[in-house]
Amino acid sequence: MSLFNVMSIAGSALTAQSARLNAVASNLANADSMVGADGQPYRAKQVQFRAMMVEGGGLGVRATQVVESNAPMRLAYDPTSPAANEQGYVTMPNVNPIEEMVNMISASRSYQNNAEVMNSAKALVQKTLAIGQ
Repeated sequence: MSLFNVMSIAGSALTAQSARLNAVASNLANADSMVGADGQPYRAKQVQFRAMMVEGGGLGVRATQVVESNAPMRLAYDPTSPAANEQGYVTMPNVNPIEEMVNMISASRSYQNNAEVMNSAKALVQKTLAIGQ
């Protein structure tokens, strides 16, 4: 496997983790939103990944789609809210901030690791070129 294949694989992972970080940011920003753009409570987003062939024959990763979470919506008791139902409960987003923070840490560490792989591959290519001088 060439160093350029390593860069392609790490680059695909950087792109995938970036999509994951964007979904986490959206989820955390809307964790307490009563109503989303469609008039319904916001549903947490999750990124789905798939293995893919990269240029040069390596196996990388790609974010294939962003789907809504199937987790049940939260109910918050607030009988004074205009959005409350007959029992006084307001339907809130199904975002769990603790899970989202764990996802954020995991995605950012993955991103950092793959950026380091790219930097190491770049340094090796530079040293290889320096040998030829």
